[in-house]
Amino acid sequence: MNDIRPQPGPQERFCATHADICVFGGAAGGGKSFAFILDACRYAKVKGFTGVFFRRTYPQLVAPDGLWDLSMRLFPSIGGRPRENTHDWRFPSGATLVMSHLQHEKDVLSHQGAQYAGIWMDEGCQFTARQFWYILSRNRTTCGVRPFVRLNCNPDPDSFVKGLIQWWLGDDGLPIPERDGAIRWFVRQNEELVWSDSAETLRKRFPEKEPLSFTFIGSRLEDNPALMDADPGYSARLDALHFVERERLRHGNWNVRPAAGLMFRRHWFPVFDEVPGSVAAAVRAWDKAATRPHTGNADPDWTRGVRMVRLSGGPVKYLVTDVASIRDGPGEVDRLIRNTASADGRGTVVSQWQDPGQAGLVDIRHARSNIDGYTLVAERQVSNKVTYAGPLSSACEGGLVGIVRGAWNEAFFSELESFPEGRHDDIVDAASLAYRRLSQGVSRRAAPSGNEAQSKWRPR
Repeated sequence: MNDIRPQPGPQERFCATHADICVFGGAAGGGKSFAFILDACRYAKVKGFTGVFFRRTYPQLVAPDGLWDLSMRLFPSIGGRPRENTHDWRFPSGATLVMSHLQHEKDVLSHQGAQYAGIWMDEGCQFTARQFWYILSRNRTTCGVRPFVRLNCNPDPDSFVKGLIQWWLGDDGLPIPERDGAIRWFVRQNEELVWSDSAETLRKRFPEKEPLSFTFIGSRLEDNPALMDADPGYSARLDALHFVERERLRHGNWNVRPAAGLMFRRHWFPVFDEVPGSVAAAVRAWDKAATRPHTGNADPDWTRGVRMVRLSGGPVKYLVTDVASIRDGPGEVDRLIRNTASADGRGTVVSQWQDPGQAGLVDIRHARSNIDGYTLVAERQVSNKVTYAGPLSSACEGGLVGIVRGAWNEAFFSELESFPEGRHDDIVDAASLAYRRLSQGVSRRAAPSGNEAQSKWRPR
């Protein structure tokens, strides 16, 4: 343990700060989670010290290279004894370090009555403001250590954290170097936070309140040479992200958010008259709706089926070959899906989004019976549309996705370029699913025939 220390720079400043609350974050790969574990090591010899680490969900807590995994690499060397059934650590001094999660809003109530001298919230932007402020009320102790709270995070312009660190950020959304690590104080008055550069100023204005100190320390991948040496390709993988995530995770930008024209642009797509190469796999992904236009809703969502193939050889890796569309009732939607599966052939795997809950299971059972004899792969939705569209956006920006010329092209481009602000996102949802299935591997290889087996290509 003697030769393990924070890396010079942000990680060292984070472990040294005396602020009551410190947010440590910015770009990905800055060594934030490891800094949490290292910071906690300082209190292992403090009798009566109790600290808690939080992740939003339990799977995140126990994931490879997650908090529990990182703690197993350090805490045993300072006498820690793990209890894997409860995910906590006991030390010879009597100090205790607990690992927990707050998946649901109500989970904070399980910490009623708790006293934590140290609180570390990993990926703090994933928590809600209510969770943060409630857990802050558990930040108390009689062990002699001044209570403190630490958050780490990647940029999220819609998180409550953005409001807390606004003073440390420039108009461009990037941290202001001169303010990095500077300490300010705040009190809450009439449900608003009142900030000052001086604790004494706040004490004079609000003599009945004791200010809390706060700081923000930014980090970048370049501040973690240990990771860059161990995984030199990580920087390239961050650079391969689509624009929004690249700005956040590579450059630490707190302002950028998905907007029309940022995630997809039509000039990213080479357009071909025929399929340029041999098809290795094919997927037709559906995003379903079942409403006809009517007086109360003249512009309902579409049912869209995007067919995408993965090529072996050729100028692009993925190709959108067709978009099937309908706005009609459930019976006609089923008819279109069934007839399209027949036209595509058994070499094209059918995929469909599955809503969570029992209704989603019933819908998938019906979908399988509707195209009996064809392969259907369901994808359960557990995240938002922008998150699912991110990998496709990155591939398109990188020139990996082409499109076959057709009458549906303009609808395809118009919807993608307006995403996520446009009225409809049915094509985006279906295309994201098709790309997800092809890039992660489908359960059945395509059996190309005709033009798709061998063809000449002519780019636009």
